[in-house]
Amino acid sequence: MQPRPAGTGLTGGGGARPVSAAEDRAQVGKVLAGDIAAFEPIVRRWQGPLVNLAYRFCRDRARAEDMAQEAFLRAYRGLHQWRRDAAFSTWLFAVAANVYRSELRRIPPAVPLERAAQLKDARAFDGLEAQDRDRAVRELVQTLPPKYRDAVVLFYFHEMDVPAAARSLDVREGTLKARLSRAREILRSKLARLLTAQKEAR
Repeated sequence: MQPRPAGTGLTGGGGARPVSAAEDRAQVGKVLAGDIAAFEPIVRRWQGPLVNLAYRFCRDRARAEDMAQEAFLRAYRGLHQWRRDAAFSTWLFAVAANVYRSELRRIPPAVPLERAAQLKDARAFDGLEAQDRDRAVRELVQTLPPKYRDAVVLFYFHEMDVPAAARSLDVREGTLKARLSRAREILRSKLARLLTAQKEAR
């Protein structure tokens, strides 16, 4: 039997009470002991953040809600894999990020980068208008090899810091930094070729 996630509206916000790690731990224990209903408070508590995370990936609210529901189902099925030496929320977000990355590989989105200014800091962008530059970045990010694209999505789309993105990808922080650096190099190279082709076509 699978848990039935609560409605798909966002939860949390300015008036929400602080989340207790002890509540997560206690309710997970109940679920593992056979009390399936104990998973519903977990869904209610974390649904808003997981939908928001999914929205950062796909920029589509309906799709984000579907992705979050799939993440909860995946977490429920793998609940026994949570090692209690880490916060449940950290584990849950790692599960969700893996689900979202898999979904984006299946159906890549056309989404804006919220921190794209850091990716546009190269002279190669000087020849493009802002709108064309943004579109070029969006399109080129989708052409990156998966390990670089995943790093870019977490760091630039979701605005995760390096430690959080590294944990989600299960890599060392140095590896994450190296992938981000390499991704920027690839994007600059691709943009330079794009600009050259555009100039030659004029």
